[in-house]
Amino acid sequence: MTATPRTRPRLSGTNLERAADHNQRVTLHGIRVLGPLTRVELAGITGLTGPAIANITKRLLQDGLIEEAGQRRGGRGQPPTKLVVRPDACYSIGVNIDRDHITLVLVDFSGETLIRVSEEVDFALPDQVRALYRRSIKNMLRRAGVDVAKVVGIGVAVPDDLGLVDLPGRPAEYTAWDKTNMVDLFREPLNLPVFVENDAAAAAMGEMQLGLGHTNNSFFYILISSGLGGGLVVDGSYLRGADGRSGELGFMRTVAGEEIQRMVSLSGLARHLERNGCKLADVMGAADPDEATSACVAAWIEDAARQLTVPLDAINCLINPAAVLVGGRLPTALLERLAERANELMQERASLLPMVAPVIRAALSEDAPAVGAAILPFSHFLLPKQAALWKASA
Repeated sequence: MTATPRTRPRLSGTNLERAADHNQRVTLHGIRVLGPLTRVELAGITGLTGPAIANITKRLLQDGLIEEAGQRRGGRGQPPTKLVVRPDACYSIGVNIDRDHITLVLVDFSGETLIRVSEEVDFALPDQVRALYRRSIKNMLRRAGVDVAKVVGIGVAVPDDLGLVDLPGRPAEYTAWDKTNMVDLFREPLNLPVFVENDAAAAAMGEMQLGLGHTNNSFFYILISSGLGGGLVVDGSYLRGADGRSGELGFMRTVAGEEIQRMVSLSGLARHLERNGCKLADVMGAADPDEATSACVAAWIEDAARQLTVPLDAINCLINPAAVLVGGRLPTALLERLAERANELMQERASLLPMVAPVIRAALSEDAPAVGAAILPFSHFLLPKQAALWKASA
């Protein structure tokens, strides 16, 4: 019997230069996520020696990426100095393009959003997105007092197949997104490096860096936007799948055969509200919607939570994450209620499954894709990244 040819794994060693760069990235990430930290604590967290940490932190101080933040009291002898990242060390721009809105954020190195610009527009075409970005970005930098020389790049979070997925109301010209080059779209006026990522993946990466990923090293992120997406993080690494399409739970089918995202999404909520004489604007903007709208939303939450049990069964059985995090552009209170109800339903099914992960509202909610996108340039230039120790293929 002839063996079937298989693709051989391409492995390679590393060199001291790559190892040194990786160690510096790991150290900086440790300070950024867990700081303030002393050098002794850093050595314990990273597994590096004291002299190695001393050399790395010296370089980081010289480069202006970290700073000393006082001394820790209570011990014997000279109190050790604590280290923190400098929020103003560098900045990044995050963009989220969805089928019903556009959001721009300016984020500092600590992950804080300094300025936010958002526009609610159904099926915005590339020229509309370009125009919003060009008329907004310089004013955002000016209002935040940020020198463009300290902006390291632009991250763009966008749903896969943005112009191709057939959601209700999609105009024929929206297919223009299928031929749009995102780098060219954001080339002017700043000419910065552009990094493009799936919106659910960006949200999951943002949660990994700035949210509940600090306490849940393996989780599944459910993003409720105009559609429904997901992202998988295992042992602190985002997993894309063989074709980069892991986590696409919105395309899973209900018992009736419909895509789950037809109900569990903002567009699904909008249709549910319209059928009952209510409006999505009354839910998104109103602090205290009227009784009819509240009852309509409660019915949608119940239905959406039940629909989510289908992918949640699969997630628990196939992945076994520590938690399932729910985020997106629903108002925080509604995300909380949806996560709680989905969690209750899954606990009722616990006897049918090997394990059931808690369903929790994500720490990053409304702007999670945009903020996660803003993290992409930081990750590329400064933070640990997957395969950081592998040599480039010949």
